[in-house]
Amino acid sequence: MAEKVLMLALSPTMEEGVIVKWIKSEGDSVEQGDVLCEIETDKATMEYESPAEGTLLRIIAKEGQAVRVGRDIAIIGQAAEDISELAKETPAPVEKPPVEKARPVRKEPQISAPTAEGRLRSSPLARKLAKERGIDLSTVQGSGPQGRITRSDVEKAGTVAAAPPKVAGLTDETVPVTQKRKVIADTLSKSKFTAPHYYLRVTAAVDNLMQARTRLNDKIGQKVSVNAFLMKFVAEILKRHHMINATWQEDSIVMHGTADIALAVAQPDGLIAPVVRNCNAKGVLQIDRELKALIEKTRKGALTRADYADSTFTISSLGTFGIEEFTAIINPPDSAILAVGGIMKMPVAGDDDRICIGRCMKLTLSCDHRIIDGTVGAAFLRDLKEMIEYPVHELY
Repeated sequence: MAEKVLMLALSPTMEEGVIVKWIKSEGDSVEQGDVLCEIETDKATMEYESPAEGTLLRIIAKEGQAVRVGRDIAIIGQAAEDISELAKETPAPVEKPPVEKARPVRKEPQISAPTAEGRLRSSPLARKLAKERGIDLSTVQGSGPQGRITRSDVEKAGTVAAAPPKVAGLTDETVPVTQKRKVIADTLSKSKFTAPHYYLRVTAAVDNLMQARTRLNDKIGQKVSVNAFLMKFVAEILKRHHMINATWQEDSIVMHGTADIALAVAQPDGLIAPVVRNCNAKGVLQIDRELKALIEKTRKGALTRADYADSTFTISSLGTFGIEEFTAIINPPDSAILAVGGIMKMPVAGDDDRICIGRCMKLTLSCDHRIIDGTVGAAFLRDLKEMIEYPVHELY
């Protein structure tokens, strides 16, 4: 008996998905678990597996169309089965707005797998977007099946500009909101206007930390990120201040038994925060390895829900952009987020009250006042500052 294939929520915040490419065609036989199509969610482009076996009798949602979760995208049944009545019940999918235009850029050649006819494998959306952005598809690395170039591949290629062209002036332009941007806007708006934020700031001397990092880098022959050290230090301090590692549940407060720390990572269409789990039980090197792997998956658009969901604390750093200090909006379900500024040289008073030049970092802790009282947040930030300034304290 024929049945409808519905758009499923492929991420916890997904409200609608865009059909990027149909892998199966009408009339094809399918087995349960076969990949039917590629769907762009608010997080990444993902494969949609068939929920049933039979024949793909009707494709309802065409490539490039957006479909809300729970709406129909196809019909599967037995070959030659009459689906006229079932098809009448099917509402039309929502059309996705045209993709935004951007300035053309250049990218070093990365060859995608061609078809038997010599054409590059690419989706209609990818070809359309490449034409609008002036991107040569032969320079784009495809991430889809058999090296197929998808829309996300073209978007990534468009962010690497070896030599931006000259721009005559500003122009009026209306840019459609992506699924990811919609989710970011909704989530952070709810956080900002639901959780009563307050902010605490300190300046931490980082000379000792940077010296320890240099010695470690020299010993192992590779660079360990400052963020890995910060995640380890935060995890250690969370052991002393459990209320910072908690979630508001209206009628209860959940205090978490592990420090699952997220790091905000920028993408062309918004931020995402992959999570290193159980940092309280890991060393700096292991945290650094896992963090680098997550960042690489983020750049490839390959994160799964397990990679970014359910953090207990978040770190956001803008130091590489030369930002001295900033405030960040709490990332639900966390109760706090640490905003990290760049490392700068500043006048510092030594123990003998002599002024010298030292490297410093400004830290701003955003707290949810429903959970974290001012004294609790202040004690956490005080202890974190001390550990950053004297990393050896982590040993005892």
